[in-house]
Amino acid sequence: MAVTCNLLYAPQSPGTMTHRSIHWFRKGLRLHDNPALLAAMKDCAELHPIFILDPWFPRNMRVSVNRWRFLIEALKDLDENLKKINSRLFVVRGKPAEVFPMLFKKWKVTRLTFEVDTEPYSKQRDAEVERLAAEHNVEVIQRVSNTLYDVERVIAENNGKPPLTYVRLQTVLASIGPPKRPYNAPTKDDMKDCCTPWKSTYNEKYGVPTLEELGQDPSQLGPHLYPGGETEAVQRLDLYMKRTAWVCNFQKPDTAPNSLTPSTTVLSPYVKFGCLSARTFYWRVAEIYQGKKHSSPPVSLHGQLLWREFYYVAGAGIPNFDKMQGNSVCVQVDWDENKEHLKAWSEARTGFPFIDAIMTQLRTEGWIHHLARHAVACFLTRGDLWISWEEGQKVFEELLLDADWALNAGNWLWLSASAFFHQFFRVYSPVAFGKKTDKNGDYIKKYLPFLKKFPAEYIYEPWKAPRTIQERAGCIIGKDYPKPIVVHETVSKQNIQRMKAAYARRSGGGEKETEKGSAKNGQKRKSPSVADLLKKKRS
Repeated sequence: MAVTCNLLYAPQSPGTMTHRSIHWFRKGLRLHDNPALLAAMKDCAELHPIFILDPWFPRNMRVSVNRWRFLIEALKDLDENLKKINSRLFVVRGKPAEVFPMLFKKWKVTRLTFEVDTEPYSKQRDAEVERLAAEHNVEVIQRVSNTLYDVERVIAENNGKPPLTYVRLQTVLASIGPPKRPYNAPTKDDMKDCCTPWKSTYNEKYGVPTLEELGQDPSQLGPHLYPGGETEAVQRLDLYMKRTAWVCNFQKPDTAPNSLTPSTTVLSPYVKFGCLSARTFYWRVAEIYQGKKHSSPPVSLHGQLLWREFYYVAGAGIPNFDKMQGNSVCVQVDWDENKEHLKAWSEARTGFPFIDAIMTQLRTEGWIHHLARHAVACFLTRGDLWISWEEGQKVFEELLLDADWALNAGNWLWLSASAFFHQFFRVYSPVAFGKKTDKNGDYIKKYLPFLKKFPAEYIYEPWKAPRTIQERAGCIIGKDYPKPIVVHETVSKQNIQRMKAAYARRSGGGEKETEKGSAKNGQKRKSPSVADLLKKKRS
């Protein structure tokens, strides 16, 4: 149990300037590499670490119960870690603009700290909070720690524009140097002249909410595969970093989208919620790379973190990044509106077992492999259903544990060939792609068990199985499992022509940089290596 204190008994060194600080946790739900939290503790007599929960969101936002569970666990873990340094987490209910004036007065606050957030909604919210803080004579300190770099500096170094290719981003980052090294987590020593007032009655008022309080139904939870929180994140990172050969040889395109257990780290939910610092991840990998032969971006582990950076920078610098209209880098496409097809896709009823197995895993577990995301995104948009990527973006935003605004929008722009990637004639087959890494269809059998008795030759195309085989398998296509909602061979060709027409109509609309050869798919390009970055002086 953490020892807390009343302000009357807070130890204070003579002659020190004493602040009453609030540190506002948002994404960075951790103690390690949290410079804004450290800034709150400096010359501080009283510290209130808070997380603001707006009751409107859980009742009106489309967020899966799995992700709410992850957040609750992350908050509980954060509170436990704060207890270890003689502090606590205050979960405050309300809207930031309404909550802060009340807290500023109640706690006699002189300083507010938080992590920089570059999302459009967050920037608006933070600007309003800064205005309120100024009215109450509260100093505001923001620190960069959600991304590897200060994205505004990256944009400034690129002549005020976000880099529109991965290679260009690497060039800009090479001129800046490697990311800053992560900060150590605060300890009891950092709190020796500071206290967090906590009363037993606060457990009910400021405690971490339950799923029921958030209006969520616990019976709808999927399997508990990825517990939330910093403690779990660091343990998982440690586990993977022990596999030094795997870390050095990691190449994303060589991992399987349909393995029965994840073929990648599944650290993305922890990075999304800030339970794990991207900089900590980066430098742990860099330590393993030192003196060893290793894979390089874009396919390496460092490469994955740079993809995250690429989309964060793009999202910060491109207005309307998550929309087609008003988005200067996005091809304007006359997508169809087909609610039945959209529903079938999101509910795993397309009649294509590989696609439906992926969407079932997404809905039940909250995570799918990146290449599996490629397959279902292509299928929904330019590949088969010709439905807007914005609709797919909404479904991923609801169901993914690692749903991150900039990455979600950026990947949908890419996979629909609306921006960044323009080889629209390269279409994922909903049949052949899965067979490359899982000929027997074991992944399909796991997530669509009603198909498990189909022989391997029909598991990806059960509609082609003779009636006798369907009867023997106990699954009649068109009755127990739907027939394909489209004929892939026909619609994919038609859609290529429609995409060709959309490109032909496009004129102007921003820089037309392209990734020729698609570096994202692992083809080699000459670009600055990790070693080049590490040779540069720290920024």
